[in-house]
Amino acid sequence: MNIILLGPPGAGKGTQARQLEEKYGLVQLSTGDMLRAAVRKGEPLGQEAKAIMDRGALVPDELMIRLISERIAQPDCAKGFILDGFPRTIPQAQALDKMLLNVNSKLDAVVELKVDEGKLVERVAGRFTCAKCGEGYHDRFKPTRAPGVCDQCAGTDFSRRADDNAEAMKTRLKAYRDETAPILPYYAARGVLKAVDGMAPMPDVFRALEGALGLVV
Repeated sequence: MNIILLGPPGAGKGTQARQLEEKYGLVQLSTGDMLRAAVRKGEPLGQEAKAIMDRGALVPDELMIRLISERIAQPDCAKGFILDGFPRTIPQAQALDKMLLNVNSKLDAVVELKVDEGKLVERVAGRFTCAKCGEGYHDRFKPTRAPGVCDQCAGTDFSRRADDNAEAMKTRLKAYRDETAPILPYYAARGVLKAVDGMAPMPDVFRALEGALGLVV
């Protein structure tokens, strides 16, 4: 099963993708991670991308599509993949469809995690992470049981993303509305678009996601 998860920053795409990966053997593909890995390993596509980035230019869609094509051909993607962070534009969506057709594959579903933007800003502003084990917390919704001490590993070092604040989040949401949301009608017209309530508790979102994908009866 080949899936795209869509939704604005903070909607929970990464969390849901990891659960699908663990339960069903699908592979979560983050194009950013794939690009960094290719550069780090010195692979031909990575060297090509690095030369472009070193010039301060954006990596072209054509190169990203080639990167995805090479990745999904690997044995661990036999059960399918979950794309997170790509495509972001209609030309990228069209290029992805064309590439999948060329390798006798297709998208089975594109799932939008629908959110309330006001509540999403509140959810994201206040997130922090244990620097030692990566466990995530929130000032209001999920504080540590003991102040300043990680519940999982007892670490006392925490980090916050610089853009996990209200103003930065509003900017990111606007960018999503302007740049990425227009691809929703594209996938709706192709009959593969599903939607689930991304504001529900995480276990409920996952169950709804399984239902939308036909993974549970």
